[in-house]
Amino acid sequence: MTERIHAPHVGAPDPELKNSPIVEDTEDEFESAMQGMGESAVCHFNDAPYEDKSYVCSGDELLRCQRGVWLRAGTCDPDHSA
Repeated sequence: MTERIHAPHVGAPDPELKNSPIVEDTEDEFESAMQGMGESAVCHFNDAPYEDKSYVCSGDELLRCQRGVWLRAGTCDPDHSA
């Protein structure tokens, strides 16, 4: 049985606000997004800071903060979770 992750629903990213990059959970995309990020372990979503390893739901997409970058981690739709 899969453990369900409870993550706040944050809506869509607002381009007028501070948002960390959202990338696929692949080594190439992650390393590319990390360039120029510094040592920040905090992710931002619509100006709100989230700690490293935090989860949020943006629409149906589950995102996980990893070293200042949002990684796509699955779905927030309970009917289609893995």
